[in-house]
Amino acid sequence: MPKLPAEAYAIIEGRHSDPFHYLGMHPEGGRSVVRAFLPEASNVEAIGEHGEVAPLDRVHDSGLFIGALPNGSKHYQLRAKFGDNVVEFEDAYRFPPILTDFDLYLLGEGTHQRLYDKLGAHPMRLEGIDGVGFVVLAPNARRVSVVGDFNFWDGRRHPMRVRGAGYWELFIPHAKSGDHYKFEIIGPHGHLLPLKSDPLAFASEVRPKTASIVFDEAHLPRPRPAPDGINALSAPMSIYEVHLGSWRRKNGNEWLTYRELAEQLPAYARDMGFTHLEFLPVSEHPFDGSWGYQPTGLYAPTSRFGSPEDFAALIDACHREGIGVLLDWVPGHFPDDPHGLGSFDGTALYEHANPLQGRHLDWGTLIYNYGRTEVTNFLVSNALFWLERYAIDGLRVDAVASMLYLDYSRPPGAWIPNQYGGRENIEAINFLRRFNTELFARFPQATTAAEESTAWPQVSRPVEFGGLGFGYKWNMGWMHDTLNYISKDPIHRKYHHGEILFGLHYAFSENFILPLSHDEVVHGKRSIFGRMPGDEWQRFANLRAYYSFMFGHPGKKLLFMGGEIAQSREWNHDQSLDWHLLEYKYHQGIQALVRDLNRLYRAVPALHQMDCDQAGFEWLITDDANRNVFAWLRKGFDEHARCLVVVNFSPNVYRNYRVPVPFAGKWKEVFNSDSAHYGGTNVGNIGEVQTVAGKAPELRLTVPPLAAIFLVPES
Repeated sequence: MPKLPAEAYAIIEGRHSDPFHYLGMHPEGGRSVVRAFLPEASNVEAIGEHGEVAPLDRVHDSGLFIGALPNGSKHYQLRAKFGDNVVEFEDAYRFPPILTDFDLYLLGEGTHQRLYDKLGAHPMRLEGIDGVGFVVLAPNARRVSVVGDFNFWDGRRHPMRVRGAGYWELFIPHAKSGDHYKFEIIGPHGHLLPLKSDPLAFASEVRPKTASIVFDEAHLPRPRPAPDGINALSAPMSIYEVHLGSWRRKNGNEWLTYRELAEQLPAYARDMGFTHLEFLPVSEHPFDGSWGYQPTGLYAPTSRFGSPEDFAALIDACHREGIGVLLDWVPGHFPDDPHGLGSFDGTALYEHANPLQGRHLDWGTLIYNYGRTEVTNFLVSNALFWLERYAIDGLRVDAVASMLYLDYSRPPGAWIPNQYGGRENIEAINFLRRFNTELFARFPQATTAAEESTAWPQVSRPVEFGGLGFGYKWNMGWMHDTLNYISKDPIHRKYHHGEILFGLHYAFSENFILPLSHDEVVHGKRSIFGRMPGDEWQRFANLRAYYSFMFGHPGKKLLFMGGEIAQSREWNHDQSLDWHLLEYKYHQGIQALVRDLNRLYRAVPALHQMDCDQAGFEWLITDDANRNVFAWLRKGFDEHARCLVVVNFSPNVYRNYRVPVPFAGKWKEVFNSDSAHYGGTNVGNIGEVQTVAGKAPELRLTVPPLAAIFLVPES
């Protein structure tokens, strides 16, 4: 055998960083020399574009073949014998680059808004040949190969070329949609890393398998759009938060598929009067118990419930019913599973190298390096991807506080201050502002919401005015205060009166969503119903009063699944909700109450038009702590669009209870949570009340026990 150059041995040993420099066809000494590395092949020929055949000599036992085509051939195929089989195929090393110079410019700058159009695996036709183009970021790798169903998972067969600032690419002819693949990477120190899933895979295997799957997302069916204005500040927004794996189950304890969910969930949400569904994270994740909050495949809907087309069908079904769809989105951290983003190219590529910056102590997860342009580009593009490809109507960003503070949940000395010596994560702040700016610029009808548990200012205010730019913020303070209040025995509530009042001191500092979320029904906190004090009747009455209070309070609404049927036990992600509870009248009553509250909220402009505007709210009674009564007025845009809300958090009935109102005349009682229809005692005002003559209009009401009543002026 002839003596081979060092480059040949780099190919043979699987460590060449630019295989196109050696493999493929190259002019050499007036000839067109073809080199191919085909392990296990016993005989190889090159076939020119005019049918001419040139045998390639086997120059190394590992499978390196070299030969020359007649001059003039620009394209060729290979014919190889493997055992008794002879196959003809295209040589991956004869094709031009995939990324353009403009792509490389934008990628290097970190401003490529459509990263998903270039990175990942894309079925394409190149020079008349069908195949798949693979592109991945690994700037510190010595060598990157695609391995998969198309090459026996052998990293020697398809090493990639590196371009720009570390983007490795390769077009593999005749690879196709449905092929499983990963990336085999040799790190900067020459060590072979665990096989890596594609960070931009559009589909993945069902856990515990972890291979990425080639999927042609460019031909993904586009769901129809949601109704116009569904996310507006002046629109009613009542969100049903759902974990897709445990809303309902079938055949004992199997998941429903996306298609089966599409047949049931949107219609249920519509019947219940919700305006939106919010899904706990659907991005691919390895561990069921993370509920999706530790994702490894940000661009892939989890394969647990079906294919990307199936997920698109679910979104389309929601929009067909007039329901908006929000996704929980997790740009705050990611798990360190060996097939994931952690130490992706043998270095801290997506995360910080220093664990004082790069690892969450609470969750044991890794933290994105928001100061790296490639990382923020990856995350912002992912946000835009869900809205463009799946017509998602908004993103709720998880654990924003953990992103904003460098010392989040860290003891003294276990964090690194910013450049000014402070605790604010400046890079994360800039990322969140960029995320919101680009999302609203591309999708002005969409929205974003922040789960931000501190008093960080202007979370839902525009970036140009110094805010973070979110559309909404979860009101965690309201949730904690009011749940603490309602869990007290009514005899003690007068000592906690301020917990109901306090939220209105800051209720209009942000565009708030009032969340009774999944986090409040796990880890020993009990279900929402499980927190209610008293005997059976009082517990259900307390829950009815609390939900009614929530719907009368300023702010958009969010209720986690199961809350609407008064689920007794804590949520368990491995089981269906306890739908059998609807055999009992009190649970039926809670479901009917939530349905009617949603319809009332949507039908009465005063209850939603000025949800986020101080001018839409007026306290009427705040000082009746001894009787646990509160009263306020909600206002709409029209001066006669008014709704009086009176809530009695005591088990006593109050008659001739005086409440001042702005208009004389009849006020119709449009809702009473003590209705027998909901399981109450039917104490109320027989449908309407007339104001009492005097200097100022006043109603004298019968206020039912542990209940709320809503009244509107007769038009």
